[in-house]
Amino acid sequence: MTEANGAAPEAAPQIKMQVLAQFVRDMSFENMVAQKGLQSGDVQPDIQVQVSLDARKRPADHQYEVITKFKVTSKNKVGTETLFLLELDYGGIFHVENVPEDQMHPFLLIECPRLLFPFVRRIISDVTRDGGFPPLNIDTVDFLALYRQELARRAEAQKAAAQQPLAN
Repeated sequence: MTEANGAAPEAAPQIKMQVLAQFVRDMSFENMVAQKGLQSGDVQPDIQVQVSLDARKRPADHQYEVITKFKVTSKNKVGTETLFLLELDYGGIFHVENVPEDQMHPFLLIECPRLLFPFVRRIISDVTRDGGFPPLNIDTVDFLALYRQELARRAEAQKAAAQQPLAN
């Protein structure tokens, strides 16, 4: 298809993304079973995984840092005592070009964590195994759904704030 002047339509520039580095920014694992001497006879673990994300521009051109934060809590269904607690902040430094400015925020909080996730899953599996528990292979995280939930939460918070009467 050609435009009226006979020139071919200009293609959008190709998105360029490169992972420059990955790193554990912070990690903690607490084995409550060992610390408190809990009996492992009647253990029915209930695993809860909380995920949060953070992204920021770095001083270098086209570079961004994305941090995925995982908090994994295992509680016993029988006695509700905590069996273990794992907190992991895992980051990546990305070089990103040709993403429109209005799409950069979702790109950083959806696509970048998607690339980091297999490494996070492996670390969580290894740490739980090395900590004396069966290796925990967490379910795949839907970062698009997570992003949409955060947008909805922020919209609700802004709506609630706008409805608050101003103090005199």
